Amino acid sequence: MTSGLISIMVRGCPVPVKCYLAGISSEFGRFSDEYRVTMAQRNDNGVTLTVLLIVGGIIDHGGARMKTAHQGGHRVTLLFEIKGNSLDDGPGIRTVVFFKGCPLNCAWCHNPESKSPGQEIAYDPNTCIDCGRCREACLEQAILPGNPHSIDRTRCTLCCACIDACPSGALTRVGFEKTVEEVVRIALRDKPFFDNSKGGVTLSGGEPTMHMDYVADLARGLKEEKIHVLLETCGFFPYDRFRELLLPHLDAVYFDLKIFDDARHRTYCGASNNRILDNFRSLAHEATGSGLALLPRIPLVPGITDTDDNLHSIAAFLQECRVSKVDLLPYNPLWHDKCRSIGADTGMAVGPGMNGFMHRDHVRHCWDIIRRCGLAGKDG
Repeated sequence: MTSGLISIMVRGCPVPVKCYLAGISSEFGRFSDEYRVTMAQRNDNGVTLTVLLIVGGIIDHGGARMKTAHQGGHRVTLLFEIKGNSLDDGPGIRTVVFFKGCPLNCAWCHNPESKSPGQEIAYDPNTCIDCGRCREACLEQAILPGNPHSIDRTRCTLCCACIDACPSGALTRVGFEKTVEEVVRIALRDKPFFDNSKGGVTLSGGEPTMHMDYVADLARGLKEEKIHVLLETCGFFPYDRFRELLLPHLDAVYFDLKIFDDARHRTYCGASNNRILDNFRSLAHEATGSGLALLPRIPLVPGITDTDDNLHSIAAFLQECRVSKVDLLPYNPLWHDKCRSIGADTGMAVGPGMNGFMHRDHVRHCWDIIRRCGLAGKDG
């Protein structure tokens, strides 16, 4: 795990603040002051790790802020959705807990509102009635007529006065705090459906393992209630901490493998895939003969992940790991509107085939490649 002494400038403070940083994860205590700090990065053997330095109760990550604290002794973290009655994120009927924050920056991310670990503001132009109350409420003049995204994110301080003033719901908060106990109680409402459908709770995001201590506590609490726990992950996490804290409480892991070539992975996902592949090898070895269900998944993105070369390379890697099943996730273009709602740029990822759903003939072609390589789908 990476550690070191890093200097970082706190806004409004005339001198750099030095802090000893120990790895990616931290235990968060209660903070009374609110300072904003910038994001620090450390390169460790070619892998860029994002390290968030806490000086007060507010973290600033690329312009978005995240509060971290304990509430009355209970650990909290930032989520962006808890979705019940899901049939697409594991076996049976499931409740899916979506976490804010991801160490990757995939150009086509289906949940772009999950990338930042901090709270954001979303704007829906179709709901807006143009009453002007948000502009009157904003002391920073971040909401101006003619702005295609409604909000000037460089001015916005996330005070959320505009949201409170909006009568139509066009402006909404993206990100809310929940304690582990609160999430367990929410999940327990659907336990009869879990039991009758062999379902459970899926931890998704974003990347849940960015909140390793919280997620471990949550998974442990769910298992104490005899609820099936599944983790959806991009695979970029410190394996030793994962193995110690989280793995003992998991029933299944859906592990995304996007691009096998490291240079292309850096281009389209913002980081090397060396750690991801190493983690998958380790997890595949541990899953052998255990009760853990491990399912690799390949998102099919036009011209990026759905190429014959990429599919052949990932299939060969899975065979090397003695994994016989895989799932393919056909491309979904609905992320474009999500990007616009939070003022995010979609430039690099808008290419041929990215404005519509993937044709079923091409999905069938991708499956043909996988099956010719000797692999089967998740259902055999």
